[in-house]
Amino acid sequence: MAQSRVTDFYARRRPGLTAPRTKSVCLTPSPSGLVPSELTRSSSRKRARPSTEPGSDHPAPPARRRLQLPGLDSCPSSPAGPSPPADPGSPVKPSPVKRIKSTAVSEGPGLSATVQQQDKVPSKDSVSELQSCLRRARKLGAQARALRARVQENAVKSCTSDAKEPTEQPCVEKVPAYQRFHALAQPGPPGLVLPYKYQVLAEMFRSMDTIVSMLHNRSETVTFAKVKQGVQDMMRKRFEERNVGQIKTVYPTSYCFRQECNVPTFKDSIKRSDYQLTIEPLLEPEGGGGATQLTASCLLQRRQVFRQNLVDRVKEHHKAFLASLNPPMAVPEDQLTRWHPRFNVDEVPDIEPAELPQPPVTEKLTTAQEVLARARNLMSPKMERALSNLVLRSTEPGSPGSSSPALPATPPATPPAASPSALKGVSQALLERIRAKEVQKQLAQMTRCPEQELRLQRLERLPELARVLRGVFVSERKPALTMEVVCARMVDSCQAALSSGEMEKHVLLLAELLPDWLSLHRIRTDTYIKLDKAADLAGLTARLTQRVHTEGL
Repeated sequence: MAQSRVTDFYARRRPGLTAPRTKSVCLTPSPSGLVPSELTRSSSRKRARPSTEPGSDHPAPPARRRLQLPGLDSCPSSPAGPSPPADPGSPVKPSPVKRIKSTAVSEGPGLSATVQQQDKVPSKDSVSELQSCLRRARKLGAQARALRARVQENAVKSCTSDAKEPTEQPCVEKVPAYQRFHALAQPGPPGLVLPYKYQVLAEMFRSMDTIVSMLHNRSETVTFAKVKQGVQDMMRKRFEERNVGQIKTVYPTSYCFRQECNVPTFKDSIKRSDYQLTIEPLLEPEGGGGATQLTASCLLQRRQVFRQNLVDRVKEHHKAFLASLNPPMAVPEDQLTRWHPRFNVDEVPDIEPAELPQPPVTEKLTTAQEVLARARNLMSPKMERALSNLVLRSTEPGSPGSSSPALPATPPATPPAASPSALKGVSQALLERIRAKEVQKQLAQMTRCPEQELRLQRLERLPELARVLRGVFVSERKPALTMEVVCARMVDSCQAALSSGEMEKHVLLLAELLPDWLSLHRIRTDTYIKLDKAADLAGLTARLTQRVHTEGL
């Protein structure tokens, strides 16, 4: 198949030329605008411009045309020139019908331009596609409007909830984890552990008592500024008048607070005429009647009293918590040795500070009305009118108030209530028995002394230690062993980390509970242990487990 050349385009576009490879004819218009009948040959390969007929309404086409190869459609947005007459010998291809609108625009004498707009008549397929696109666009628009309305609804709801939250609940800063779970991280057996903020307050009282004793024993006036600096150096924490008010609330008879002036100071920031908060310790007078001093024993006693007052405050919240349970519980305060398992100690409300003496109020002119009343005779009428207008504007109801709303107290922690759906189908009598048994167990746990707690921990280890002890005797193949050898072997074989002394106490307790299986014989300075290897170990373990359950209740 022969390759088509670009020059073949001219043969098909020019109606008068039949030869494909001929030189173009250049027609040069005359100065008068008329074209002579003679055609002049030119050496350049320019296309001949067709002449304009005198009776034709259309102007002559431009000399340069856009190249349009056969089979390529022109862009509908670009202007196209007039189509040439079709060649009668070439086959006619179906082409879309075009409507040509020509508009002649005159820009000056002898100049004219033609603007042609071609609009294609759409086919049935394109019409159906446009209709489907239109339906899809309408559907997407409806979805977008619905989504926008939903987003606006959520924004309005969030704004209203944010506006209501400050009125319903105060903004409380989240407490760090080492303060929220301070009671759970205390070493040793569980007891009446104080909250973290109460322990910090007790440490502040100890530091404050130490500083006050040093200043009081050398007959120096104790001021809050001196105590604040000393306590902050000792604790590396902030110490403010609010903490002093809390100390006064917990231990009202510890100090006497006064506002005094003319106290000698050695600081430029505090004037001698300024009022300062002075602190004086309240002590019981001695038998000699002389000046009392804060001794080490007195400081220790005051510290114990302060801690006991803190424990009593926590007991009050614990008592209210027990009364809110279902069923309610009541534990005597003198028998209470630990808190309820579900009582969150670290969420106890903070101590409200007591009021401290304030410096006497001196008369100061703070408002325009006071200034106007005081200096009415000393000012000009113009200034008096200005102050009167200021007083009227300040007394309007829309003026901002100076009072700030007080924060409500934090309610005590309440136990989580069981959902009724989880207990659906369970008989009420069974639930009452379970709750009564749980209350009895928690009551025994809260009133158990530390010695009983230690004995119960040893009893829980005895079933395992009985198996280890029998294995020691089986491996040694001796009827009797000394206490030192048995304890050493059991320490190496036991899972719990126990010392030889602790292991000996466990062996003595085992001999006390199972005298028919284990016996002790003291010969001279040594203690020998004899074991019945033929005894049923499973039965012995069951007896020990039953004893643990009995003493645990």
